[in-house]
This record gives sequence, C-alpha cells and structure tokens, in this order.
Amino acid sequence: MFDKSLAIEVLQQIHQATLTILNRFAPVTSVEVFTGSPAGMEKLDSICMLLIAVGENLKNLDKITSGNLLPKYRQVDWKKAKGLRDIISHHYFEIDADAIYHVCNTYIPPMQQTIRQIITDLS
Repeated sequence: MFDKSLAIEVLQQIHQATLTILNRFAPVTSVEVFTGSPAGMEKLDSICMLLIAVGENLKNLDKITSGNLLPKYRQVDWKKAKGLRDIISHHYFEIDADAIYHVCNTYIPPMQQTIRQIITDLS
C-alpha cells in the first residue's frame, strides 16, 4: 500500500497545473498565437514549464505508488505525458509549437478530468 495523503497532495498539484495550462491556453486559437508575438512565446514558455512540472510529478506519483496507480486509469497515456517532460526539458530549443498546441488542445482536458477522478477515488 502507498501513502494516500502524499499521493493526493501530488495529484492536487498536477490537477492545479492542468487547470492553469487550460486557463492559459484558452485564448490560443491557433499555433500562430504562440509563435506570432513575444507575448505568445511567453505563453508557450509558461505552458511548457507547467507541462514539465506535470511530467515530473507524474514520475513522482509512480514512485510513491510503486507504479500501481496510474495504470488503473487507461484513458490517459501516462508514459507519453511523462515523456513529454523529458522532451521539453532536454530539447527546449527544439520545441515544436504545433505539438504543444496539439497536446494542450487534445490531451490536457481528459488528463485534468482523469486526475480529478483519481483524487475522488482516493479520497
């Protein structure tokens, strides 16, 4: 068994990060919003930082739960979510704005909902 209160704390951090990502991404209607101005690039940078934090906390959650919690929630590709952290961190100057746009538009909403469900299930 794992420390549920610690797992919930980490999940709440991830949940808050996904909410912040969605909030910052809300006005982004195209990749050009990211790439077309210094303000857009700042938005892209801030979202990437949160994606790094999410990936890192998912890795920490796996350590806390001995890798037994996330596989129960197959609606999210957790391996890719954790891998995105590595890509952004180690290849920062090669970040593809199209890919980040796609991640925010397609994968973050269901991840946010799933994280909320995991918190509910553990509480």
